[in-house]
Amino acid sequence: MSLVETDWLEKKINDVKIIDCSWHMPQTQRDGYKEYKDQHIPNAIFFNLDDNSEKNTDLPHMLVSQNNWEKIVSKMGIKKNDEIIIYDNSDVISSCRCWFNFIYFGHDPNLVHVLNGGLKKWMLEKKEITNHLTNIKISDYTSFENKEFVKNKKFIDQNINSQEFIVIDARSKERFEGKIPEPRKGLRSGNIKNSFCIPFNECLNDDKTFKKKDDLKIIFKTCLKNIEEKNIVFSCGSGVTACVLALAYSLINDKYHPCIYDGSWAEYGII
Repeated sequence: MSLVETDWLEKKINDVKIIDCSWHMPQTQRDGYKEYKDQHIPNAIFFNLDDNSEKNTDLPHMLVSQNNWEKIVSKMGIKKNDEIIIYDNSDVISSCRCWFNFIYFGHDPNLVHVLNGGLKKWMLEKKEITNHLTNIKISDYTSFENKEFVKNKKFIDQNINSQEFIVIDARSKERFEGKIPEPRKGLRSGNIKNSFCIPFNECLNDDKTFKKKDDLKIIFKTCLKNIEEKNIVFSCGSGVTACVLALAYSLINDKYHPCIYDGSWAEYGII
């Protein structure tokens, strides 16, 4: 159950940990934390995607070390057996990246969910919002790394010839085909050889909810001969929307463990 609905969360709001992981592309000039302070779902705590990514690299949104992850989550007051609901107010569905991070670091996948439709749907349904900042009681979180859930550039390069796994890119068709320049400076246009493209927005309805399973199956069949394929690695521009595809695919293949190329095109496309 990667997704939960707004009515479900409303009933369980005092029984789960709620995380606002709103992150916006730099060109939007929106501040996720400022928006969180103005209005958020009651009991929600904020997860800053930029601050909670690896600092000792020029690449965006890379996973932190296990030790740093434990410090981050402990400061959020989350415990190992907590059920977690993550939402966002972002056009790129940044909640999915936080969902992936928790699964990568060993939180039970059955306890980590994304709120379908996010804050936008919650507010359209006139459910309660607040600007009250949640009091946090620091925990002592422990984790482990599912290292097989991440591929690095070496594996991606080797796979071009070995074809051990399928690479699917979440960027737009125009970026994937090299028809428009990359938004980040210093990156060439184009794609990883032998990879496929499913723009992440194709998996979403206009209101940013995920499409139904039958529709998702049709979308993924454009790249996959077998809809039960497990050896899939998702990529994108910086590791955020790759996780949208990973979650979408998990909705139609419950045996799939999310796997991403963490460096994505921010690394692979360096000139």
